[in-house]
Amino acid sequence: MALDADETGNLIGSDKVEGTAVYGADRNKIGSIERVMIDKKSGRVSYAVLSFGGFLGIGDDHYPLPWQSLKYDTSLGGYVTGVTEAQLKSAPHYGNDNAWNWSDPTRTRAVNDYYGVAI
Repeated sequence: MALDADETGNLIGSDKVEGTAVYGADRNKIGSIERVMIDKKSGRVSYAVLSFGGFLGIGDDHYPLPWQSLKYDTSLGGYVTGVTEAQLKSAPHYGNDNAWNWSDPTRTRAVNDYYGVAI
């Protein structure tokens, strides 16, 4: 991912985040960011939705990751999370055919608990 000259500081456009690789705790690529979910009231990014599995984007599963669970690694050019690909397979997720209810506090709690993030 090439960096634009105006995006070398602390801020980056959401279009540049989407598609960025995500690496697991073992530093192996586990997927890429499909979208970010922004809290409408605070303006803070709450989740990154990781696209994982499938082939050429078909049949991918989608894993909401709490934004705090991701750290940008300049040497990898992507984000690192504290789970491995094997652990990710047990994480809360949804498929292409399923709707994820972002308003459901039970789902939100399950995601945050899985990644050990207090909100």
